[in-house]
Amino acid sequence: MPSATSLRDEIARVFPDRPFAIEFWDGSSLPSTNGGGPTFRVQSRKAVAHALRAPGQLGIGRAYVTGDIALDDLDAAMQVVTNWQPPPVERKDQAKLALAALRAAGPMLPPSPPAAELRPKGRLHTLTRDARAVRHHYDLPPEFFELFLGETMTYSCAIFSHGATTLEDAQRTKLDMVCTKLNLQAGQRVLDVGCGWGSWVLHAAKEYDVHVTGITLSKPQARVARERAEAAGLAQKVDIRVQDYRELQGEQFDAIASIGMVEHVGEPQIDVYAQQLRSMLPSGGRLLNHGIARLNPKSPEPGPFSERYVFPDGDPLPLSRVELALERAGFEVEHVEGFRDDYAETLRHWARRLDDNLEEATRLAGPERVRVWRLYLRAARNGFETGFTSIYQVRSHAAS
Repeated sequence: MPSATSLRDEIARVFPDRPFAIEFWDGSSLPSTNGGGPTFRVQSRKAVAHALRAPGQLGIGRAYVTGDIALDDLDAAMQVVTNWQPPPVERKDQAKLALAALRAAGPMLPPSPPAAELRPKGRLHTLTRDARAVRHHYDLPPEFFELFLGETMTYSCAIFSHGATTLEDAQRTKLDMVCTKLNLQAGQRVLDVGCGWGSWVLHAAKEYDVHVTGITLSKPQARVARERAEAAGLAQKVDIRVQDYRELQGEQFDAIASIGMVEHVGEPQIDVYAQQLRSMLPSGGRLLNHGIARLNPKSPEPGPFSERYVFPDGDPLPLSRVELALERAGFEVEHVEGFRDDYAETLRHWARRLDDNLEEATRLAGPERVRVWRLYLRAARNGFETGFTSIYQVRSHAAS
């Protein structure tokens, strides 16, 4: 088997200061230069082949998902990725690194992408492509999500800043906050856009005596939401559909909640989204739009790892763009509230719970998906902690 020695030596030469260590498949290693930091274990020459086939984030991500790269401390590795400023690499050194990597990989066919990877096809944000993208993320066993979401099965930002100390209490705080901001009244007809496994649908129907229609693009989510409504004795107050928001034609509601869904809409459709929601409300009808936003409008869109493995076609827009779409559609924005720290804390709870249940999570979803989720939950938390993203609840009403 080819040796990693030449690749190790080139990395040491080009990056003389390294806050991390590397261990290679042939037993050779490269220590960190600051006496600490995480260890990247390159467990197979296939990892090098992945990096050569797709240089940058995607290739390294593929090697991580397949297990050809392992990490002794995922949180520490995230800190390196976020904070380490490597020196610029001249072209001649780039060529030497590539040549050393080729020698280390040896003669082998380019490895196939992992099974957990999706490359969306077709025109962006068509009904068919959006449905496929959503299914890629959500169509895993519901029991997998329950391992880290907890009993409420609420897959959006919990609110800790109002006094809650447990994840469950913080999620119930959020569910009730949405109802309160919408000023729900008994007997009203309400829409939940992107209802997930039905947490807000059930809360609103039970606590506020309203009829709630929930829509999702995931059949497993819809099945679980219906089962939960039946078990809670709320089946007559709840209507769960597998449906795109653009397919709701000619229906009217008194209020609309959209919780953690707008991030999937994208720039090409955000005005269509706002216009569609406005068309289903009477004058004065309220909308609560709860979604992640990029804080810097000039920041790049999600990278290829998120695009292929986590949220295909996901595109958190700046808050200003969402508000502009709402105003163009005929909404008057009344109140905006940010919960950046709350989402960082939510993700901290989710990551800890997933780590505490790794064996069962792997049984349910497979090792590739578990690696993706462990990395994604930490990367998302990092985005909120560093100010790359935030999350906002925007309450508005349909203007006359």
